[in-house]
Amino acid sequence: MKPVRVGICGLGTVGGGTFNVLMRNADEISRRAGRPIVIEQVAMRRENPECDTSGVKTTADVFDVARNPDVDVLVELIGGYDVARELVLTAIENGKHVVTANKAMIAVHGNEIFKAAHEKGVIVAFEAAVAGGIPVIKSLREGLGANRIEWLAGIINGTGNYILTHMRDEGRAFDDVLAEAQALGYAEADPTFDVEGIDAAHKLTILASIAYGVPLQFEKAYTEGISRITAEDVEQADNLGYVIKHLGISKRTDSGIELRVHPTLIPKQRLLASVHGVKNAIAIMGDAVGPTLYYGAGAGAEPTASSVVADLLDVARDSSTDHHYRVPYLAFSSIGEVEDNPPMLPMEDIVTAYYLRLLAVDRPGVLARVATILAEQGISIEAIIQKEATEGELVPIILLTHRTKERNMNEAIRQLESLADIAGSVMRIRVESLDEQD
Repeated sequence: MKPVRVGICGLGTVGGGTFNVLMRNADEISRRAGRPIVIEQVAMRRENPECDTSGVKTTADVFDVARNPDVDVLVELIGGYDVARELVLTAIENGKHVVTANKAMIAVHGNEIFKAAHEKGVIVAFEAAVAGGIPVIKSLREGLGANRIEWLAGIINGTGNYILTHMRDEGRAFDDVLAEAQALGYAEADPTFDVEGIDAAHKLTILASIAYGVPLQFEKAYTEGISRITAEDVEQADNLGYVIKHLGISKRTDSGIELRVHPTLIPKQRLLASVHGVKNAIAIMGDAVGPTLYYGAGAGAEPTASSVVADLLDVARDSSTDHHYRVPYLAFSSIGEVEDNPPMLPMEDIVTAYYLRLLAVDRPGVLARVATILAEQGISIEAIIQKEATEGELVPIILLTHRTKERNMNEAIRQLESLADIAGSVMRIRVESLDEQD
């Protein structure tokens, strides 16, 4: 069979890794695909010293690749939203298949891109967009195809997990560990996407759409970062038998679908609690298979390239198949419009348990007023820790509640923060038991 000719757009970390894997493992990849996969052209703004491109056509304009008649598959690795979208749509219009690692583009523009690809009968593959080298897209879309997915929860940003791991292991402050992560290259100079949950929300949006067969709806994902987490929170969580992780969580409920990213206390015995450093892990609950866990490198040049090349293998195998018989982009043959599907629940309708930390004036009756406010909102207390008074006679109080609706907790916190005896804002972290993993 004739070779599959690939055009790589972007020769940065992932692009360089993809280039090198394709060149180094060419024979193995050819045997798996049943025909050679060759690099026809590379678009790059600057040379990558890790890649020998001397025998490959190069260009500085990514759109040259999208319009090149000798390219069968465009590999989009430039990142970002708008230029990447235009590049991919141009490639599709020119009848090219697309492989991408761009979670932001898929989460925000995926519905439009998949529609265009379906009309042209081409493949858009995006395994590398979620969790780097972990084949969770293929597992969810194909391996778990017999299951009704009940929920999924994942550590899907390595930077946040690195920070929380070192805060726990070494008792260090958030800012201190973040600076170290930036020095080591784990965090960007502007770490907002990572530490505020935006990157994880992109990935969670994609996973949820595949899990439940609904359109991509990134704008409805709730995001909350980890910058307010203190070393004291990490220590108190440990004392209560929990570990703090920055989780992406999506659940199917009778009222709709939850889509949320936030710091979460999970019991120490859960498998996700043992995922440390920059590693990623996703737990998925299917009604037939039960709980499954997918763990590995969530980023990096060659781990992510592993997923990119796996997608190229699928394209090489499936490109000659009538597109009506291929695995659907989001797993379900029929998805429909947003209004035809279960709604994405607003955060105030979510039900979960809570960890609260507050500073109260050390005087009689304060704790009773706190308990009364919670009780009036239907919130019961599971555990309480009152520590020694600090300077200025302020007492740190740690509360663990039973499950309640977020709306009720928001009102309780509003009332607590209005009390004259409460100093500053109340720290809230949601608690998930993930009991189904037992």
